[in-house]
Amino acid sequence: MTEWTAGRIPAPDPDDNRRQVLYWRLLARLFDPEEQATLESASLAVVEDIGLPAALLDPGASVDSVVQRHPELAAEFDGLMAPEPEEDGTRDRAAEVRRAALASKVLLNVFASHSGTVTAEQLARWQSDAGWLERALGCRPGELRGGRGGMNRAGAGGGVSPTGTGVGGPTPDLGRLIPEIGPELGSIEAGLVKRMHLREVLADPQLAARLTPSMSLIEQLLRDKNNLSGVALANAKALIRRYVDEVTEVLRTQVEKATVGELDRSVPPKRVFRNLDLDRTIWKNLTNWDPEEERLYVDRLYYRHTSRKTTPQRLIVVVDQSGSMVDSMVNCTILASIFAGLPKVDVHLIAYDTQALDLTPWAHDPFETLLRTKLGGGTDGTVAMALAQPKIAEPRNTVVVWISDFYEWRTHELFESMAAIHRSGAKFIPVGSVTSSGRGSVNPWFREKFKDLGTPVISGHIKKLVHELKTFLT
Repeated sequence: MTEWTAGRIPAPDPDDNRRQVLYWRLLARLFDPEEQATLESASLAVVEDIGLPAALLDPGASVDSVVQRHPELAAEFDGLMAPEPEEDGTRDRAAEVRRAALASKVLLNVFASHSGTVTAEQLARWQSDAGWLERALGCRPGELRGGRGGMNRAGAGGGVSPTGTGVGGPTPDLGRLIPEIGPELGSIEAGLVKRMHLREVLADPQLAARLTPSMSLIEQLLRDKNNLSGVALANAKALIRRYVDEVTEVLRTQVEKATVGELDRSVPPKRVFRNLDLDRTIWKNLTNWDPEEERLYVDRLYYRHTSRKTTPQRLIVVVDQSGSMVDSMVNCTILASIFAGLPKVDVHLIAYDTQALDLTPWAHDPFETLLRTKLGGGTDGTVAMALAQPKIAEPRNTVVVWISDFYEWRTHELFESMAAIHRSGAKFIPVGSVTSSGRGSVNPWFREKFKDLGTPVISGHIKKLVHELKTFLT
């Protein structure tokens, strides 16, 4: 607690001073890679005084390397930047200093400026450090960068300030912080990937093996795939498949939870042992209990219903493959393949920029689909509409999911066609962004038009689209 002296201002708390030293060093390092001797020596004294390893101050040491040498620190990084509850209205300032030292390490490793060519090893290290930051924020590694994980946080907050607000002190709402940090992490990662000599890395199996698949890396691989051959092309395909498999596993779980139909009791249950409802069988036969023999005689067995109601449905997914929609295209291509594997769901997939490509024959395999896409170029949705409209044979049994930022060339013509689909009785779902980070923009003219039509644009996490399709496909 702060000490008060009669007639004087309160004496500064030594732990507050220690924490400010660590944060001022962090800010100095972020804006200037050169060491500030006074801040470095003061920070070293603080770290040693609180019993933490000096390696936390080494800019060349990854969080992984620190944790490998000091495994007891691993658990401290999880939820590190979430606010601590104040049980009796007081703050544990000594604990705040410790958290400040750990938070400074992970923040510096992720946000410190880099220059020059990036190696595969440097990219892998940054991705790992970014994963530790995501864990500190209460998320899963890769999640904020448009990755594979699902949220596991519970509304925590975090931030950094040399004045005392931040990690371990009064914290801003993490719900507002994460949307800002996520795109920034994705931007840093994309910059690192662009500064790699990616073709040279892919041509070397040992270097390629160090790469960790991410949305930024997959985008570069898809853009450059036509310029690759031999070993480089094989390594590129392997990385794309690894990423697709990881995202597919996450999305399949979400889809399966959302699309389980109601039990169909019109279909008799299969009379096999695994379907035997033991509790109900005992309950229904209790009248046959023989107290003298202490036996229950069963004259009827009861089985569980496992058949579920399914209705044949047609799902038409139209994806803008222009440069601004890469994340959405990858996610929706994978999502379409998952729905294609569901019983009685007829999936059609169309990708477009200024030309349209019917990818339906490969809709079940997102890897093959992505290899057939072509990123970049302009946007003309009318060419995709020409392919989509003939596929609507039974409007009331059809849903059209259109993923785009809707910055179109023939604006009015395209919207009228979309409105006609809606009026026909088909379900039309405009989607502005289905990225894992929720980042994206939508043409405001289209946004207002869709709102007036009664089909507002879905933007944000891909889970929103899965939820929207739930009632249609069950």
